[in-house]
Amino acid sequence: RVHGIHGRSELVLQGGASGTLVVEGIENIQPAVAGLPEQILVFRDSVLPPNVTGSDAPAWDISVNYVPILYPSYTPAKISMKPEQKQFWRVLNSAADLTMKLQLQYDGVVQTIQIVSLDGVPITSKDGKNTPTLLNATSIFLAAAGRVEFIITGPSIDVKEATLFTLFVDTGPDGDSDPTRPLIRIIPDVNATDPSIIIPNPTKPQTGVGMRDVLQMTPKTTRKLIFTENLDNPDDQKFYVTVEGQQIALYNMSLPPAITTYQGSVEDWIIENQSHEIHFFHIHQIHFLLLEKNGKSVSNLDQNYMDNVDVDYWSGNKSDPYPSVKLRMDFTGDIVGKFVYHCHILEHEDKGMMAIIQVLPSNTTENSSDDDDDGFKWNPWTYGTITLGVTTALLIGYIVYRRNKYSWIRKSKIVGEYGPYSQHISKKEANNEPLIA
Repeated sequence: RVHGIHGRSELVLQGGASGTLVVEGIENIQPAVAGLPEQILVFRDSVLPPNVTGSDAPAWDISVNYVPILYPSYTPAKISMKPEQKQFWRVLNSAADLTMKLQLQYDGVVQTIQIVSLDGVPITSKDGKNTPTLLNATSIFLAAAGRVEFIITGPSIDVKEATLFTLFVDTGPDGDSDPTRPLIRIIPDVNATDPSIIIPNPTKPQTGVGMRDVLQMTPKTTRKLIFTENLDNPDDQKFYVTVEGQQIALYNMSLPPAITTYQGSVEDWIIENQSHEIHFFHIHQIHFLLLEKNGKSVSNLDQNYMDNVDVDYWSGNKSDPYPSVKLRMDFTGDIVGKFVYHCHILEHEDKGMMAIIQVLPSNTTENSSDDDDDGFKWNPWTYGTITLGVTTALLIGYIVYRRNKYSWIRKSKIVGEYGPYSQHISKKEANNEPLIA
């Protein structure tokens, strides 16, 4: 996902200033997608009208590829596809704050999908060889900025109602309301037009993902990071992520790095949530391996590389431990410099829940001088939809204002619940017709 400056992100994203970057070549890593029609689906959130008062109202409305799915009617978008056709869906939760749990149902029967990648990294075997594989799942938890790519088999011609839902997510007593909502109605149609993008055949022999087998490595150190909040003043809420033993502080770009480590280091990080709402730990530049949730080892199915993970909310009962996740962090590759980690609920990030990490070259000592390289370089093994903060808020604002002047943005007519209207859609999204409302 591409979006504006960190620290002022929520308003920018909910104003529409986000986009999708796809790195081609997944067929060379996971040949199962070769020849499949590709759908790119981008979900965004938006502020509800001020007159909405229903007790069952969500915290945010949703759109998919600019088709609004609004409270209270929740009229879903529609996709027509040939009966029982396989397609490759690339899904991005480009929302600022929305948490989703995706599930596909045909006439009320939950369907199995085959996950190809999470957060831009193909699913791999756990045998140390990083052999690409497919992960069968019946639901997908997708945080803000989460990315997932999967293969679906469309409904048969006899299916009356095929729907992609987002299910209810319990975000905690202080969290947002994220109820069950229909997102996309799939219409089986023998005359359906395929999406214009078809995944090509592999151009080279299948290769591994290229990740180090960090499970077999001994971490250099273990750190604990803690999510906390101060909500006493509704007009001045404060959110913190603090390294254990350090002084609590709101994010400020003038602060020194909260963590300093070295290129090539392997570390274990425990992320603990002491608040009454869910948080999502995200770090730039690297992917981590999920080892434990709440002190218990995760299953083989959940032990995947990602860069965005949920940390459950605390019950408030003093006898209950704080929820946590344990992550194996691998600081290998071309990542020397300073970058950030934060909660990916952007309201929380914007209100202070972010900090800086500095990675020093492996041949430096602890007392080395500062390295001003910001380290914003992508790793060549990362395929699929990836997150890059590559623009400033000023540039995004200018593009949004002048978007009808650019050749890579076009106008498209979409017919929705409220009649025809014009939307600006990137070519990648617009070409994934027949998405209609």
